[in-house]
Amino acid sequence: MKIVLLHSADAISPPEDPVLAQVEGALREAGHATVRVVAECRVEPLVEALRREPPELVFNLAEGFAGKSALESSVAALLNLLDLRYTGSSHAGLLLAGDKSVAKKILAFHGIPTPQFAAVHRGAVDWADQLEFPLIIKPTQQDASLGVTTGSVVKDVRELLETIERMRDEFGQPALVEEFIDGREFYVGVLGNEKPRALPVMELDFTGFPEGKPRIASFAAKWGDGHAGGGEEYAGTKSVFPVGLDPELEERMQHFAVQAFQALRLRDYGRIDLRVGHDGRIYVLEVNPNCYLERDSEFARAAARSGLPHLDLVHSIVELASARYAR
Repeated sequence: MKIVLLHSADAISPPEDPVLAQVEGALREAGHATVRVVAECRVEPLVEALRREPPELVFNLAEGFAGKSALESSVAALLNLLDLRYTGSSHAGLLLAGDKSVAKKILAFHGIPTPQFAAVHRGAVDWADQLEFPLIIKPTQQDASLGVTTGSVVKDVRELLETIERMRDEFGQPALVEEFIDGREFYVGVLGNEKPRALPVMELDFTGFPEGKPRIASFAAKWGDGHAGGGEEYAGTKSVFPVGLDPELEERMQHFAVQAFQALRLRDYGRIDLRVGHDGRIYVLEVNPNCYLERDSEFARAAARSGLPHLDLVHSIVELASARYAR
């Protein structure tokens, strides 16, 4: 099968991101012919590259377009317009999950627990639950924790207003104001379509996190200084398989993860981020379609634990996508 690896060249992923080479290597090992195409700055060259030798399948690794993660769904929409088959979520799923405030409204409608929140843009309140401090402020249409720092957790109205203003100036999009759930953070991968299954639960361990800072998966904690590593927050966190986790709690998290995956109309694979408060209540924080597939990522490690090493995981995603189009 001829497969195009569609990827973005922007500031979202670390420089020299290894996932492209790893996925390409897995596809070639399976006997597929691969071509790399970058979704970079202009639509015309992208369309021309995809039409020059139409692929049998596009492995969609694009995390945005022209450096804008909010345009991730537009790339999938373009593939639809070109009548191309592709892996991962559709433009609709990417759009719904990509807007955090919309995603949370859908989760709430389906009875999936998520922290109370408000959406604020240019002084207007789009939605507001009854909120209590502390709160965490996030841009609604950024992924990979862009815009999220330990300073995003605010304790009073002054800090709230200052942080909303800073986010508006930096990103020019609505701010999501969410109740901060102090507790443990978990990741649950989901794989499949008609009968999606949850992968083993992973936990973000904050044991080495700097004292006095709120324990959140900030941009610095995920990517380190300058994307390359380093920094107290990056060094102070690690993703682990939790030891001694209550099996009932794990099962409930996996249940909510699959529910969230289906509610937002995701396809093939995705990762759901959750928190468990000190009272034991579970909250879905975010839903990540087309999540990071690097071999050492939480998703790939969880898949490996479930019996799907990285090579087989890539093959499974191709098979899931191909099966959808074969119907």
